[in-house]
Amino acid sequence: MKAIGYQACLPIQDPSSLLDIELPVPVPGPRDLLVEVEAISVNPVDTKIRQRATPPPGEYRVLGWDASGRVRAVGAEVTLFKPGDEVWYAGARDRPGSNAQWQLVDERIVGHKPRSLAHGEAAALPLTLVTAWELLFDRLQVARRAPDETDSGEGDALLIIGAGGGVGSILTQLARQLTSLTVIGTAARPETRQWVADLGAHFIVDHGQPLAPQLAAIGHPQVRYIAGLTQTEQHLAAIIAVIAPQGRFALIDDPRQLDVMPFKQKSVSIHWEFMFTRSLFATPDLQVQHQILEEAADLVDQGQLRTTLASHYGPINASNLRRAHALIESGQSRGKIILEGFGA
Repeated sequence: MKAIGYQACLPIQDPSSLLDIELPVPVPGPRDLLVEVEAISVNPVDTKIRQRATPPPGEYRVLGWDASGRVRAVGAEVTLFKPGDEVWYAGARDRPGSNAQWQLVDERIVGHKPRSLAHGEAAALPLTLVTAWELLFDRLQVARRAPDETDSGEGDALLIIGAGGGVGSILTQLARQLTSLTVIGTAARPETRQWVADLGAHFIVDHGQPLAPQLAAIGHPQVRYIAGLTQTEQHLAAIIAVIAPQGRFALIDDPRQLDVMPFKQKSVSIHWEFMFTRSLFATPDLQVQHQILEEAADLVDQGQLRTTLASHYGPINASNLRRAHALIESGQSRGKIILEGFGA
């Protein structure tokens, strides 16, 4: 099968940083689906692992943690899917990724693809969707809005630092559509500010400028919930200043240092969100990710959530993947980059 892999951690400008390769088609285990990959998207985790994790000598590592495709075979103990089903998923960090024509994935972290989305549109969502969902409802423990409750936008405030990125784009939608929170997104560039506004943020502030005066100006000098999605180390002082007493702070990025002592006086709780935790540790609630993707597919089909696809980079090959990695590493991406099809 066609795949894209690497053998050495190299700068993305090096043609050998990602290579077109051929690999055997894998064989499903008991709970596995064998998926024919139709489309993928690219996430910051792809670039981080490519830069840091060297495969064993002579072996290739295949990246990719977002896919949409069709089930072609199932393991002996599979109960949730059958061959022919169209699916979407983010996969597991400790298994070969979606940058390949065929991929094995545990059925418990897979959902049926939204019927209303093409494969490319669907591939933009799973990793960021599961991350945002877990951050909002499992980590910050925000309450869901009741079905008969109107969207007043007058509840506690959620500040999303980096609302224009992949996770921020779906977190903004989830918070606006499923909770009573006042959603405040940060964005610096005009096109990103418009993107965040279109996704439903009640207010937008510039994370390139001091946050406290901007929040005070919109009537939210303190916020109960903060999601730190990018450059947490740079924004930490501002987060400490604007988070409300007994507030909740959740983050997904990798600050080199995180001094939690300044949060003590406010009794702030701090939460990490890492969507691969359930699959890495085979937690008893692993199948929750299947349930998240199933419910989210219904929300997409009902028009409550939209794809966060922002850029289509063409067929799935090493050259196009290097372009996508380069854009993500530049810090200038918004939404999600997708690639589709392996060609003849």
